[in-house]
Amino acid sequence: MEEFRRCYSRLCRESGAEPQEAVLQQLHQLPRGRLDLATQSLTVDTCRALGKLLPRETLCTELVLSDCMLNEEGATLLLRGLCANTVLRFLDLKGNNLRATGAEALGKLLQQNKSIQSLTLEWNNLGTWDDAFATFCGGLAANGTLQKLDLRNNQISHKGAEELALALKGNATLQQLDLRWNNIGLLGGRALMNCLPNNRTLWRLDLAGNNIPGDVLRAVEQAMGHNQDRLTTLKENHARTHVLSREVQHLREEKSKQFLDLMETIDKQREEMVKTSRASAAHIGQLQEALNERHSIINALKAKLQMTEAALALSEQKGQDLGELLATAEQEQLSLLQRQAKERRLEQQEAAERESKFLRDLSAANEKNLLLQNQVDELERKVKCQQEQLFQTRQELTSMSAQLKMQAIQAEERLDMEKRRSRQSLEDSESLRIKEVEHMSRHLEESERALQERVQRLEAMRLSLEEELSRVKAAALSERGQAEEELIKAKSQARLEERLAHLEDKLRLLVQARDEAQGACLQQKQAVVEAQTRASQLGLQLEGLRRRLEELQEDLSHKDQERVAEVSRVRVELQEQNGRLQAELAAQEALREKVAALERQLKVMASDHREALLDRESENASLREKLRLREAEIARIRDEEAQRASFLQNAVLAYVQGSPVRNLSPPK
Repeated sequence: MEEFRRCYSRLCRESGAEPQEAVLQQLHQLPRGRLDLATQSLTVDTCRALGKLLPRETLCTELVLSDCMLNEEGATLLLRGLCANTVLRFLDLKGNNLRATGAEALGKLLQQNKSIQSLTLEWNNLGTWDDAFATFCGGLAANGTLQKLDLRNNQISHKGAEELALALKGNATLQQLDLRWNNIGLLGGRALMNCLPNNRTLWRLDLAGNNIPGDVLRAVEQAMGHNQDRLTTLKENHARTHVLSREVQHLREEKSKQFLDLMETIDKQREEMVKTSRASAAHIGQLQEALNERHSIINALKAKLQMTEAALALSEQKGQDLGELLATAEQEQLSLLQRQAKERRLEQQEAAERESKFLRDLSAANEKNLLLQNQVDELERKVKCQQEQLFQTRQELTSMSAQLKMQAIQAEERLDMEKRRSRQSLEDSESLRIKEVEHMSRHLEESERALQERVQRLEAMRLSLEEELSRVKAAALSERGQAEEELIKAKSQARLEERLAHLEDKLRLLVQARDEAQGACLQQKQAVVEAQTRASQLGLQLEGLRRRLEELQEDLSHKDQERVAEVSRVRVELQEQNGRLQAELAAQEALREKVAALERQLKVMASDHREALLDRESENASLREKLRLREAEIARIRDEEAQRASFLQNAVLAYVQGSPVRNLSPPK
């Protein structure tokens, strides 16, 4: 702020004017980030210097210029400088009597500035000139950052309210708008009411003291309540979507991990299959080589037999010996063949026993899957029963909410009746006061011709009486404003009944969570079905392995060790599958526990909701009693004010009628 003071002094001296001492003292005492010049009479030179400094100021986020007696030129210079500011968030221009030029400058400020979020314009005259106020409303429609706007006591007529309604249709960021103590009337109130369905962001609109009927005010309050509910639901939806996105991301990561694990297992199985196929191919090549060698040996033996047959002709004795040797060799070969057949039968029996074991294991796994399916069906039946119970609780809640709404409607009707009665009494007293004032004015006009010599004395007396009347009126207005604010607070407390609908929304969200849990159960069912398909695929793989074993037994009888290794590998895979099934069963148990926890939460929420309903009913009764007491107090205050006004009028009449000039004046 010290640099700001130096720059302000330099600019004032450059323009040929002295800096204001009050402004310098105020700048020396201000905290960082806030520029408060309230109740300081700012000159045009000071406004020009501030208008040049504010666009370059990067630390000031709040600017307070209330009751600064700004003229049109100074306000225009200040607002023109604020158009280029990018850090200001709060601007207060209360009580500066801004008119047409100020309204146009404010419209340009709202069009160009992209940082101001709160603007206070109370106790100005922006609504007196329709064209200037239309430019202000155009800037408001084009603005995209302003969230709070205060336009109290700005002489806004129904035409200005129509321009504001058009601006609100185009504005998508304004959340709070204060229009109290203007001259909007019925037409302006209807225009604002008709524009609210097109505006989804405005959740607070104050229209007290504008001579707007009660039905229009209720419609506006209802629209504001809808917008508030919409904002709360949007915030809740954003939070829930954020949580759900995290859960979905977590599930995707888990699914990707599971998919990667499955791909790794599949790759391992493929590698093992390739290895076994290569080993079998190598073994088949070796067997083929052995067969070729045997064929070559057999050919050599045939050649030898031919040679022996040729030699048999030469030597019969050697032939007889060879015949005996051949007979013994044939017997040995037959015995060997019988042994090999027995060994093959034993091996086939062992393979059949192993296959029967595998089939038994598969049947046991299928029985376990059926048991799991039955358990899942039982869980679904339990969930349906819980849904029916939830539906019954919803019906009870709807009936209770309907009763509460009926009670609230009856209370509002009673309030409307009391308001109409009070308005009628006020109108009657106002009409009587107007008639008496007219009578007094006529009497004063007639007596003024004869009392020209004593005008100065009576003028002083009249001024004192007017000051007393203004004080009384100000006190009455302040008391009336306080009473209306208390009524507004009572209405806001009565709106708490409407928030019961939020509890119903929460119940609806819990039902959605339960539906999600059911979806998770369905996913687990699908996982069980996939496990069954995997088991069937494993069965098919077992059949293929069995066929391969038969072929290998037919072709390769000496492959017993490798076949035992293959069977052990299949057993390991089956054990892994059983482990996976057990893990899935554990996951299903965890889901069941989650469903039970959700059921307990629903019960707790239902009990809490019932207790909240009872508390709300007691609060409503106390609020109705307070409203009745407040209305009685307001009626008493109004009676007292009427009595005071009648006493003052009687005193004035008595004073005027009892003056000596009255006695000297000629009769009519």
